[in-house]
Amino acid sequence: MYDVNMASRMETIHSDIRGGAYFEANRMIAEGIPVLKLNTGNPGAFGFKMPTSVRTVLTDNLEKAVPYCEVKGMPEARRAVLNYQVRRGFQNITTDDIFIGNGVSEIASMIATAMFEYGDEVLIPAPSYSLWTNVTIIAGARPVLYTCDESSDWYPDVKDMRSKITSKTKAILLINPNNPTGAVYPDELQMEIIKLAREHHLAILSDEIYDRLVMDGLPHNSAAALAPDMPIVTFNGLSKSHVICGFRCGWMVISGPDKFKKSVSDTVHKLASMRLCGNALTQLVIHAALADEDSTRAMLCPGGRLYEQREATCAALDKIPGISYVKNHAAFYLFPRIDTEKFNITDDRQFALDVLHGTNVLFVPGSGFDWPRPDHFRIVMLAHSQTMTKAMEDLGRFLETYRQE
Repeated sequence: MYDVNMASRMETIHSDIRGGAYFEANRMIAEGIPVLKLNTGNPGAFGFKMPTSVRTVLTDNLEKAVPYCEVKGMPEARRAVLNYQVRRGFQNITTDDIFIGNGVSEIASMIATAMFEYGDEVLIPAPSYSLWTNVTIIAGARPVLYTCDESSDWYPDVKDMRSKITSKTKAILLINPNNPTGAVYPDELQMEIIKLAREHHLAILSDEIYDRLVMDGLPHNSAAALAPDMPIVTFNGLSKSHVICGFRCGWMVISGPDKFKKSVSDTVHKLASMRLCGNALTQLVIHAALADEDSTRAMLCPGGRLYEQREATCAALDKIPGISYVKNHAAFYLFPRIDTEKFNITDDRQFALDVLHGTNVLFVPGSGFDWPRPDHFRIVMLAHSQTMTKAMEDLGRFLETYRQE
């Protein structure tokens, strides 16, 4: 019998979105127990439909996706991304600075492998989407978590960020708009972070996958548009804004000094070549999707599904003693705080399991987003308003008698 040891670097890799409580929810469903899965930002699973613009261009051009396409992506698709980012204020970029991949997840893995050496440190927000800590660890670097301040609308604490820069720091990650908090960062804050990166000669990685899902009239500007001279890699895609998560369509744009752009592009090209090409079917729809802003906007204004589902969720949470939150202004996530003393909570993963068993609703514990204390959880607000209201009411009734043992 062979004893094959797995790589030790995988010991700290985690994805609580599809972790212990998720597996338990699937077990319950297999036994015929209904579960409302508010763990994953997957609009198509909640009845959202792809825009007609996307469906039409896909069905009319299927044959174009039969052969391999270019390693970086189809020329027409990269031109569409280029035009979109230029409209967003990017300067001095060409289609050569753009890679299209199988979702931001693949592109993030590529950039981490390409940029990070063993021993490098990367500043990553807490809370944050665990993809980024995972790919950093797998690349051999060390994620260093900087605090996003709940008392300041979940904005990054620049002072804390500064205190964690060392001679080993390689890059700063921004997730803006943020997952899991739904925060949108103002230009002034981004400029502070850019100034910090410039002082210490750091690259910036800017995950902006939710840049088209901003509500309440707030502006969103890309870090690369604010600092065209800085070495910045921007990540985006269509999964959320155009309700096609399963298409796995993401891209990255490399901007800043020519030497930086060439170095990143040449290195990532080697990795991209290993998988031959990105999914060609998804690339067919990029031009049509980015030209169709109306279908996305319709979800975000009063009367639109995302807007109304947020309002319903917040209104119901307001009635639960021991729960507080900072209202999100983008995406479809809320990261509420739970009074740990009131409910004697010391283990947020156990709390998520207890809620699942007590309400048949699946949330993700805050530790799944590298939050260091057991006092938060993430709600995905994608179910219809009435369903969201009932789920929060069920949570409230559960908490009336709950204390963690």
